[in-house]
Amino acid sequence: MTSPPPGPPRLDALLRPRLPSPLREVRDEGFARRGVRLFLKRDDLVHPDLPGNKWRKLALNLEAAAGRTVLTFGGAYSNHLRATAAAGRLLGFATVGVVRGDELADRPLNPSLARCAADGMRLHFVDRTTYRAKASPEVLAGLLSRFGDVEVIPEGGSNALAAQGCTALGRELAGEADVAAVACGTGGTLAGLAAGLDPGQRALGVPVVGGGFLAGEVARLQRETFGGPAGDWTLEERFTFGGYARTTPELDAFADGFEDRHGLPVERVHVAKLLFALTALADEGAFAPGTRVAAVITGAPDAPLQESSVSR
Repeated sequence: MTSPPPGPPRLDALLRPRLPSPLREVRDEGFARRGVRLFLKRDDLVHPDLPGNKWRKLALNLEAAAGRTVLTFGGAYSNHLRATAAAGRLLGFATVGVVRGDELADRPLNPSLARCAADGMRLHFVDRTTYRAKASPEVLAGLLSRFGDVEVIPEGGSNALAAQGCTALGRELAGEADVAAVACGTGGTLAGLAAGLDPGQRALGVPVVGGGFLAGEVARLQRETFGGPAGDWTLEERFTFGGYARTTPELDAFADGFEDRHGLPVERVHVAKLLFALTALADEGAFAPGTRVAAVITGAPDAPLQESSVSR
């Protein structure tokens, strides 16, 4: 009997992610004075182009796409768009990014979108009303008519495949932390993280965008992925600092101080808000003395883009 021909190589064999990501304890006075131990789960080191939760959320989705053009969605500062574009460059498939805000179409690209374009992503700007309806049959039909046979991945990469991929993050933290905390934009990482943790551990999500919708999204993703609630998780929604990609002098000063104390460049859109929230919660006594808190570092600050060959 002849063996079936081998299938296509898995993404981990092609891209060689660094897994499990390192877990490092840091002594920070804001935690130490409350008897709380802080660990950094360095998912930003998983892959230089697809760091952290982006690798975990995209890997199964890209395997399902099997080389077809990938169309996905994001705002002007979307890490998800950048990671998808980078994956397309590395693996040789085409990418389309549907970007929120048609007013951006005639402006110079910001560094985030410039990186997407440099990696070969075709950017398609839509008005905000259309973007809000991006999952509707009418909008999807229009996109498919325009771009042809594409694999559609939702905003932030958050779907059942993404949540399934993020369970590995929880399994890597089994026995290593009492609380595993992550910044949340669309909920997929938290949904999978909570499902992968052991009984007795809990996941804490810190939304970086307001609106109060994330609890429903995490619950929906867990139903679609696991058939119902999975793991112990909560949200702490007080630390959005005005919304996605927004900051304040207080947040910037905190991030600068954390960088100075620990030598870790702090990404401002997600990681700064996560670390600020955990520091505030520790100061409020939200964690019992002896609690081990693991903060998932999902990305690093943007590297400057060489003014090379970015075109529209």
